[in-house]
Parts: sequence; structure tokens; C-alpha cells
Amino acid sequence: MPPIKLSTPEYWAQACTHLAKKDRVMKRLIPQFPDACLQSRGDAFVTLARSIVGQQISVKAAQSVWDRFAKLSRSITPPGVLKLKVDDMRASGLSARKVEYLVDLALHFHGKKVRVKDWQAMDDEAIIEDLVAIRGIGRWTAEMFLIFHLLRPNVLPLDDVGLINGISKNYFSGEPVSRSDAREVAQAWQPFSSVATWYIWRSLDPLPVEY
Repeated sequence: MPPIKLSTPEYWAQACTHLAKKDRVMKRLIPQFPDACLQSRGDAFVTLARSIVGQQISVKAAQSVWDRFAKLSRSITPPGVLKLKVDDMRASGLSARKVEYLVDLALHFHGKKVRVKDWQAMDDEAIIEDLVAIRGIGRWTAEMFLIFHLLRPNVLPLDDVGLINGISKNYFSGEPVSRSDAREVAQAWQPFSSVATWYIWRSLDPLPVEY
């Protein structure tokens, strides 16, 4: 398979400068990861498939399951997934429900039921509405897609456990954090909440997550 060309957001440097000025934690975190930044694989189907695989399990476990799953087919494409046997998919570590979700995702893409070409021109909430119509894709998965595929700059995934834990650790000395606490902290991150979220994730795990 040819190497995957990764693209990075053109707003990254501007976002880092803005966040470091506006937020004391970002001012400390950003210099700790000088060479890393958010990257998109440029493949909508793979990003959504990886997000489904990663639901409700750790980043490390998700990568392990994905690696085994990816070996089942020469290429992770909608037709490729539709050719796989359920037993083989289950043996790679996927739950029965996640197998159903991946097959449904493949059917949506294969049947052209998703408006992939329209997404670049649509706003975040409209894309989320499109995506949650697919089985197994909730708001969290749609938000990961906005961040990791479309590289949208201002997504705040309040359902993300890592984000909430990272805000607790960095802003509240490990005390429990509510969604409203997190939202209040994130006011200083506007209009680059995706970038701040990415650095909060880094503070918990220096290895960048990929979708």
C-alpha cells in the first residue's frame, strides 16, 4: 500500500500563539510538544471506522484492535469491509455491536448515502446531524471526525473522557470536573478549541491519537 499522506491544519501556528496568550495552561503545555500537531489522513471512511473501533476503550486498546482488524483486508474501504466475515472481524477484538456499526458505515459509503463532497462547505452542527444518522455514530464520534478529518478548528468534545480528565488535571488539581466547568475553561480557547483539546490530550498521553 502507498504511504498515507498526512495533512496538517494551516491555522496551527496562529492557534498556538493565540492560546498561549489567552490561557496559562496552554502557555505551559504547547512548548512541551514543539514538533507534533494534529494531522488528517484524508480518508473519511477510515477516520469514521477508526472512531467506531475506539469507542469506549483506551487509545492503546483501540490501536491494538485496529491493527488486527486492518490486517483482515488489503485496504480498509467500504467494499473491502463488506467482504469480510463477521467471525474474522469478531476475532480481531471487535464487539458484535461494533461489527454491525462498521458494516452499516460501509453500506452508507458504498451506497453513496453520505454527502462526503458537501461536508467541506457545511457547518459543524450540520455535519454532526448527517453523521449521527448512521448507526453507531453518536456526537462524540462525529466530533472526532470534525477534528481529525475535516480539521475543524473550534470543536469542543465535552463527551470525551480524556478532555474532561485533562481539564481536571491541568486546571482543577485533579478535582472532579462538570461539563459546565469544562465549558467555562474552554471559553478562553475560542476560536481554537480543537487545538486546545489536542494539547490537553497530549498532557495525558504524549503519543498523539490518530483517527
